[in-house]
This record gives sequence, C-alpha cells and structure tokens, in this order.
Amino acid sequence: MLRGRVQKRMEQRLRQAHLPVGVQLWNGAELVPGSPKVRVALRTPHAMYSLDRPTLGKLARAYVEQEIDLEGDMHDILSMGESLCDAAAAIGGKPNWLWKWWRHTGLADRRNIGYHYDVSNDFYALWLDSRRVYSCAYFKHADDSLETAQEQKLEHICRKLMLKPGETLLDIGCGWGALILWAAEHYQVRATGITLSRNQHEYVEAQIAARGLQHLCSVRLMDYREVPDAEQYDKIASVGMFEHVGLGNLPLYFAKIHSLLKPGGLVMNHGITQTALDREGLGSDISEFVEQYVFPGGELVHLARVVESMAQQHLECLDAENLRPHYARTLWHWAARLQAHQHEARELIGEKKYRIWQIYMMGSAHAFERNWLSLYQILAGKPMPDGSLPYPYTRDHVYVT
Repeated sequence: MLRGRVQKRMEQRLRQAHLPVGVQLWNGAELVPGSPKVRVALRTPHAMYSLDRPTLGKLARAYVEQEIDLEGDMHDILSMGESLCDAAAAIGGKPNWLWKWWRHTGLADRRNIGYHYDVSNDFYALWLDSRRVYSCAYFKHADDSLETAQEQKLEHICRKLMLKPGETLLDIGCGWGALILWAAEHYQVRATGITLSRNQHEYVEAQIAARGLQHLCSVRLMDYREVPDAEQYDKIASVGMFEHVGLGNLPLYFAKIHSLLKPGGLVMNHGITQTALDREGLGSDISEFVEQYVFPGGELVHLARVVESMAQQHLECLDAENLRPHYARTLWHWAARLQAHQHEARELIGEKKYRIWQIYMMGSAHAFERNWLSLYQILAGKPMPDGSLPYPYTRDHVYVT
C-alpha cells in the first residue's frame, strides 16, 4: 500500500519535471518510457524512497550504496539531479559546527586524512596528472591538458611567492610532493613538506630520492601544529589543505603560520571556500553526504572569514584570486579520467569506493560551475617590525613570460 503511494508520487514527480529520464524498477518494469538521456535503475523497492522527495545528498547516497544505478553523460546526470531536487537549497547550507570541537583534535585529523588520502596511491595515479597534484589546476587556455594546467598552477604559486634560490619553503599538507619538488628543481629553494598521510609520505620520500633532491627537499609525517616554532621559513604554502582545519581552528592555524614565517615572508593559502556568508557546507543534504563518505571533518568558510582570520593573526592580505572556473574544469578532467579507468579503479578499491569518488567529483564539478562553491588563492605577508612589507607595486612578476 505505502509502496504503491510512493511509486505513484515518484512517477508523478518525474512526469511533471518533463525530464529526459527513464526509470527501470527492480522487477524490470519501465516508468516514463521513451528515449531518455539518463537512465535510473532501481535495484530494490527501498530505492524508490531516494526519488520520493529527493535531495542531492539522498540520490548520491543511494548511488553509493548501490540501491540505484545511473547511466548517461556525466553532465546530464548532474543536471537531472538538480532539476529533481530543490537546487536553491544547495547553497543554503547550515550554521557552522563550531561547537563540535572534537572534530579537529590531532587524533581526529589524522584519522580523517587517512580515510581520504590513504585509499591507494595506485588509485589516485589512475586519474591525477603524472605529478599527482590533487588540487585545482590553472588553465591559461580552455584546451590546456590537465598535465599542462597543473604545471602552470605550480609555477603560478611559486611566482606569487616570489621564490628565490636558497630560500626556505614549508608546504603544509604537501600531498604527493609536486610543489616542493617543483620549487626545488626550478627555484633551488630548500623545501619541506608535511603530511598526515602515510601513503603520501612514503611516495614523496621515494620521489625525493629518485630525483636526487635530498639536499633540497624533505618530507615529514607531521601535523601542522607539531612543527617547532623555532623553525623559520621565508615562504609558506598551503594548497588544498585548510578545508580540513575547521572553523574553530582557523585562529590557531594562521597563528601557527605567523609564528613560522620570517618577518617580510609570504604565505599562499589555496583552498575551497563557501559561497554563502556565515554558513557551513552545502544544503540539499550534500554536506551530510560529503561528511559521511568523502571528507569526514571537512569544513568550508566564506572568503571573508579567511581574510578576517588572517588579519587577526597579523597576516596582511596582498592578493586574492578566484579560481572557481579552473576547479570546475579540473574536476571534470578528473571525473572523465576516473571513468575511463573505471575497471582498474574497481579492482583497486572496490565498487562502493569507486562510486563515492565518481559521484563526489562529478557533483563537485557541478557545484563549482553553479557557484555553490569557490576556490581562492590568498597571498599574505608577515610585516616587518616597522610595519613595512617588501612586495612589488604590481603583479608583473607573476605574469612575465
């Protein structure tokens, strides 16, 4: 009885939406027949509930749990999902989770980072570029390859930081080491990377040895809070890491950067930001899905909060660049490459985890395209004792050919 009512509501919703979507029930029956662009196969009767009063998070969860299968072009699938759900709610989000202080203890952060990054180095190699840069690329032209765009991003950061031979660079959350390796090889700086991922740590150590960069590069399995204050760096970078810091820890995070940065030094903070003011994450149950399946402990804040937190810790903002379109393009590259290697991916990590990464990257690309999320590179400096900060009057040094 209840199942019949749910099925009727689901079918009515699909017809009213006038979407090119075909639905196949678990018993083989077809709803809304025709020549749809997207096909949804319900594998169990319970799967109907994901299409009855759906949210984007509910649909993603049903796909990951293999209650539904999706067939069609990636862009069409995302457009279908947005049309079926209350898209306006997606940017609403929820008030911040500042009261959940335990989300970002040292132990919790290690566990959360391990969950996301220690899946399999070979898995990430299937869809990242050859340098394994797991952050927004920088496209100078629409047809740039992912390989080219990621190298351009590394160079873009180094130029903004005005790296010079002999300087010291700290990379907080160094990933698979692309930035410290690039900075050492192209700018002859002494670069140190830190990460909480054991897989990444082992990989970067091997890359440093293979390239003969032991005299310039090092990597540590370490939390940013554990870096000794006695160590002083000319430049600091944090790329795709501060999303894991947590709103409540932003003062501590930027205070730590300030303590490690030499007077007159520069810091680049590159990370995802929230579009809506004073809200955390996305609505339509998206944040709940990401918290459960993708980035446990992840928190997003608006650009204004980031700049404010920096200023409170006496870091002067010098430049802020919005790379939102670049991240949408990066994510579509990743999603397409993962789909092209889906058989290998499934063998490496299993069906469920494959689906998590596939729907997460597709959904994230859509979110950046729709301006639900953004990505900012914020360059700041630590003023000298007299208040001065040696920095050029123009940005010509960034764009010189």
